Amino acid sequence: MPDYGQDLLFGVFASPEAARVAETLELAQAADVAGLDLFTIQDHPYNATHADTSTLLAAVAARTSSIRVAANVANLPLRPPAVLAKQVATLDILSNGRAELGLGTGAFWDAIVAAGGPRRSPREAVDALIEAIRVIRGVWGQDPERPGARSVTVEGEHYRTAGLRAGPAPLHDVEIWLGAYKPRMLRVTARYADGWLPSQGYADPAALPDLSARLDDAAQQAGRGPELIRRMYNVFGRFGRGGGFLQGAARDWAEQLAELTLETGMSTYILGSDSPDDVRRFADEVAPATRELVEAERARRAATPAQTPTGAPVETSGAPVERVAADSRVGAPATREARPSRREGAFPLAVQPTPDDGTRLSASLPWREDDRPSAPQPADATYTAMQQAHPQHLLEIHDALRSELARVREVVDQVRDGLMTVGRARSVINTMAMRQNNWTLGAFCQSYCRIVTGHHTLEDRSVFTHLRHADPSLAPVLDRLEDEHHVIADVLDQVDEALVALAGEDGYGTAGIAALDELQRTIDLLTDTLLSHLAYEERELFHPLAEHGLS
Repeated sequence: MPDYGQDLLFGVFASPEAARVAETLELAQAADVAGLDLFTIQDHPYNATHADTSTLLAAVAARTSSIRVAANVANLPLRPPAVLAKQVATLDILSNGRAELGLGTGAFWDAIVAAGGPRRSPREAVDALIEAIRVIRGVWGQDPERPGARSVTVEGEHYRTAGLRAGPAPLHDVEIWLGAYKPRMLRVTARYADGWLPSQGYADPAALPDLSARLDDAAQQAGRGPELIRRMYNVFGRFGRGGGFLQGAARDWAEQLAELTLETGMSTYILGSDSPDDVRRFADEVAPATRELVEAERARRAATPAQTPTGAPVETSGAPVERVAADSRVGAPATREARPSRREGAFPLAVQPTPDDGTRLSASLPWREDDRPSAPQPADATYTAMQQAHPQHLLEIHDALRSELARVREVVDQVRDGLMTVGRARSVINTMAMRQNNWTLGAFCQSYCRIVTGHHTLEDRSVFTHLRHADPSLAPVLDRLEDEHHVIADVLDQVDEALVALAGEDGYGTAGIAALDELQRTIDLLTDTLLSHLAYEERELFHPLAEHGLS
């Protein structure tokens, strides 16, 4: 089976238990900070212990900054497609283009009927899915049969629309993923979907090659290239010492997932887990190691121009996946003979630290900036594209933190402007408005503080520990960075105390203004310390991260 060369994505498949929604939101934030690509949630609306998936996804989107969110998969019989399309488009708008849609025909029909939904035969369920996709694409303005149409008309047996106005449009072309196992559903996936999303519980790894081959044939018959369909997989496992698929150490997981990518074409792995520890290991250890193995083997294959007369790849090596690029495994100590500057396809570090312009909003900082230790910077080091992805990943996380901090400051300014413009005209309505503004500000700031804390905790426990082992000369820099994490934690506590004080005021009078002034002071101090810290960290760690990786 071919490797389609698709970018590797990694995500989480969480359960929406109502009793633990706070933990689910924290899990989403941890996944976002750790750099995972997807956060998906089950959708069983008839389950009495489950929160509503669409509402929970909106809360996840509000608490994260870069991770994509989706139902896995939306229960079509209980979610009318026109309404579902509007929900997903709204989620995409609210999340700045981060929503996708996993869609299913439905299951557990007794429960669906008990909730007021229809009972459908397998044939009817697939017919309804096809009609629903047409409705959804039409509402988004993406119906391939009626490009540019401003209304949606579908004369279906299960779903009918008659001149429904299209809109709102999502910010990006939302992908539709279908879980498919039977021949007809594979044909539907090949014709209508952007992604194929089987689950390990219904299709074990041994079943994937045959299913993927059937999907390829169906895509070609539908006039689509098989590589246009993303190959996704809901996986379940346990970190330990056991044998079997995803039952061993993180390195075993990486080798098994890399083999699936290279031999079956799977490219997106979504871990079914509500465990923060498992999600962290999946993000910090499994994902980067899998990417490195796949990248190394792809490079080897690209460098081997053996082709048959018809252009089909020829087997050029019997080496198992786990033996490829053994010397470039994540976390492997670099030797002088294997330094990045001696590798083929390497080039100078292109990822540049964000400069610190020296602007400070506070009268003083809780640390001196002129006594920070510095590690020697290599003058002529070069790194492969995969190595450069490590500092690039850190830069993207830091950019997200900087961007969200700017939003925090904007919200504070909006609350202050509201206080100045309506505060003098005291009324019940204005009082309610100010309380709502204060609550919104508090929720936003507290969410941001948790994200920063989570990022620093992850660095202290994983990234910095790895770098200390890989390069002991970095110890003074890492010590200073950890000390600054503690100082920033104290500043975050000050922000929290200011938020509590502000929440106790209506927003009017001297006390309300004083509380807002104190919050502004703490936000200014957080801005100064965090931006200074991020710039220092990038300046000192980009080269070590390129050489040694994140974990």
